[in-house]
Amino acid sequence: MIRKMKETDCAELCSIWLSANLEAHSFVPAEYWLGSLEAVRRALPQAEVYVCERGGQLAGFIGLNSCYIEGLFVRSGMRSRGVGAALLEHAKQRKSYLTLYVYQKNRRAVRFYERSGFEKRSFGKEE
Repeated sequence: MIRKMKETDCAELCSIWLSANLEAHSFVPAEYWLGSLEAVRRALPQAEVYVCERGGQLAGFIGLNSCYIEGLFVRSGMRSRGVGAALLEHAKQRKSYLTLYVYQKNRRAVRFYERSGFEKRSFGKEE
């Protein structure tokens, strides 16, 4: 089931956010993610966020800022089970188009978005 985030989801979503970033971005110092956690905790209740529940548990979430995907995060152990695809499809149904930024070194995410129909448009530095 996909639904809008409730304020009571915030702590668990922050945990998913931190864990997913630490696992997916080993090339970024962990201190960066740890240092950003409080800002994420404050921003989540103000953002357009949809969560996916599986078996009564929060499996992942997607955050949107207009047509920009701020992030899509899936709980460890729930990845490669359709959670990310379901969240992305939910966002596609609500927006006329979507854009995002993905670290090039996050190959798994790059492949996911390419399979989902996204095209590479520009490149930043090798992160």
